[in-house]
Amino acid sequence: MPTVPGILRLARGRSSAIDLDTEEGRAFLQERLAFYNKVCLLLSGSFFVVSAALLASGLQPPEAVTREQERRAAWLHASTLVVELLAWLVCSRGPRLASRFLRGIDAGALFLICVGFCLQFVNVRAPHVEQMGPFPRVTLVLILTNVLIARAVFVPSPALWTAAVSGAAALPVVAAAGFAPAAGLVAGGAAVAIWAGLWALCAVVVATLTSQLVYGLREQVREAKRLGQYTLDQKLGEGGMGVVYRASHAMLRRPTAIKLLPPEKAGSAALERFEREVQLTARLSHPNTVVVFDYGRTPDGVFYYAMEYLDGINLDTLVREDGPQPPGRVVHVLRQVASALTEAHGIGLIHRDVKPENIILCERGGIPDVAKVVDFGLVRDLERAADASRTNLVQGTPLYLSPEAITTPDHVDGRGDSYALGAVGYFLLCGQHVFSGATLVEVCSHHLHTRPVPPSEKLGRALPQPIEALVLACLEKDPARRPASASELRARLGALAEVHPWSEDDARAWWDLWRERPDRAAAPKDAFSGTLAVSLLGRSG
Repeated sequence: MPTVPGILRLARGRSSAIDLDTEEGRAFLQERLAFYNKVCLLLSGSFFVVSAALLASGLQPPEAVTREQERRAAWLHASTLVVELLAWLVCSRGPRLASRFLRGIDAGALFLICVGFCLQFVNVRAPHVEQMGPFPRVTLVLILTNVLIARAVFVPSPALWTAAVSGAAALPVVAAAGFAPAAGLVAGGAAVAIWAGLWALCAVVVATLTSQLVYGLREQVREAKRLGQYTLDQKLGEGGMGVVYRASHAMLRRPTAIKLLPPEKAGSAALERFEREVQLTARLSHPNTVVVFDYGRTPDGVFYYAMEYLDGINLDTLVREDGPQPPGRVVHVLRQVASALTEAHGIGLIHRDVKPENIILCERGGIPDVAKVVDFGLVRDLERAADASRTNLVQGTPLYLSPEAITTPDHVDGRGDSYALGAVGYFLLCGQHVFSGATLVEVCSHHLHTRPVPPSEKLGRALPQPIEALVLACLEKDPARRPASASELRARLGALAEVHPWSEDDARAWWDLWRERPDRAAAPKDAFSGTLAVSLLGRSG
């Protein structure tokens, strides 16, 4: 009879197909093993309770077994429950296990469970088994079949490994049915042993085919979600230029975010913007700008690029769930964004879609409240000659559009980003947008003609005058009246930071409280918070 180490050697070459070379694969297998053994424990435990109740009530024929056999059967059944309990606890509550231990638990627990039930069968000695008819053998084969098929469904593994562990688990059943009658332990004959062996073989074959089907489907899903060296996990969000997924790299073991350009958006103009986003973002190295790792195209034409995964919260969600932010924190965040924009403007790039959703707060290097600017899909290279086909095309988010982005979109410069950043600061301070309206035209009209209400009036309480004055300066209609550059804006914010500091301890305390809060449903977004591109050709007024 093969031992567990022997089975491990038999399937070692193929077992790695379950991603056991990755932490994610081992975690998934350990989770499934825990679930499978938990199910076995609950089902087997229910049979144990029912059997004990029947014996106590006298409903089970007393002539079938002796009291000594009853006690032994109970202890043997309890031993299988202990095996299932230990396997469940080790896999569900213990640390992440190495692949060889997971395989050992997989094969060893299955084998010991089947041995325990076979010993219960052998425990019933002749002539008592004759009074019970074929029930013990049928029960034994049914147990084997259900245990093997359940394992094939719940625990994903290659067909070879499933055949090996299932065959090893079936051997005690064949031995109990074939050798126990010959030794006089139970009644029966060669025909009974042959039929038991055939049914055990059927159980192994069905389990192997089931495993091949389930595992094959999972492999197909993984292949469908694989982009080069990256494998997609859960969806993180969707923007104007694509869908973002969390992903893992096959070799680097670092969390990654993958942005995809869906096929329905893969027109020539969209591809050009997507590739420009990658190329321009890759040129930026500021610590407050998202880092781009890689770029590519799948064989079926899906464009993607890989960037650092930001495990944090964007400013829109922050305000919607936590309300207006302390002035010191607002200055801290805006200063970081202004620093990132300073680098971009310095090499001739403007973002043109600065908004709360595109600024993410996260922790980097143990430092909390690090702001990261993302989504450069609308960034414009000022050194590049204007494309005639783009004339009079308004691009951006209506709630954060500067007046010149509406009237003369081809002449927007870095001060347009300053206007948008001022609108972000306004939103952070009072929890409301600078302007709102029932239609896109109304919102744009406010940007062109309406003087902003001071954020303190909307908030209903006083705010530090220097912060409010700087935010309103960024929201001036005339670009010449705003801070002349992102560099100047950063310097002015730096002076405010000394007056209203937001320390690292303040940030860490906030994040500690935030992580302890229960999950909350995301609030609905405003009607005009999404990015758009509107042509003004043919429009008047």
